[in-house]
Amino acid sequence: MTKVDTSRRNILKGGAAAAVITLAPGVTLRTVEAAVTGPATNAKRWGMLIDANAPSDVWDIAVEACKAEQGWGKDEAHANPTTDPQWIRKVNVKDPKTGAKASLPVMCQHCANPPCVDVCPTGASMKRADGIVLVDKHICIGCRYCMMACPYSCRSFVHEDVHGQRPHMPRGKGTVEACTLCVHRVDKGQQPACVEAISNMGSDAMIFGDLNDPTSEIARAVSKYVTQRIRSDLGVEPGIHYRGI
Repeated sequence: MTKVDTSRRNILKGGAAAAVITLAPGVTLRTVEAAVTGPATNAKRWGMLIDANAPSDVWDIAVEACKAEQGWGKDEAHANPTTDPQWIRKVNVKDPKTGAKASLPVMCQHCANPPCVDVCPTGASMKRADGIVLVDKHICIGCRYCMMACPYSCRSFVHEDVHGQRPHMPRGKGTVEACTLCVHRVDKGQQPACVEAISNMGSDAMIFGDLNDPTSEIARAVSKYVTQRIRSDLGVEPGIHYRGI
């Protein structure tokens, strides 16, 4: 008899082949869809380059694309500005010395040394070998230590019942959530939803790819342009790079 590894953690970290397992006549268990590209390894370092010089309305499109893909958004019946999801948000910044202004999207920075992972008591907050930081909703106890530890305020707590959940991204009341870099798409060789939406407009304001591959578009761009990472002084090594801030 073939053993099937149903570990939630293994599924999230690398994926297993999609299959339907027969438990008894008329009873089946459908496993999570597989990662076409295979298990996550440290040979890759997924990252993103964001051009803050792009028109600010571009980021509205990125936010809406994320909402549609992942099934989040403020439930108007429970509207509360203190509990709005923080998967991705548009932030307006201003240099107090020069008055220069910029608009940019901020999401989980997918740090190489994520503080959220360090403080999680259950291991629900975790980093894949390829740099993507995730939350295992099955073992998250909602303590919110990770929210306090995140220097970017990029995690949010689900206070209310959720509706319209996507099969690839179950959301649960009483758990913490954040940007996943659309890991379900990345593992199939696709781009994150926000990047794809902007690219479909003919814009390269968001570039996603493997920072470890010197031939990738993002690696070439990072080596060509002067880029910054938010609070690089903290030593957490974010995977999200910015231009123009």
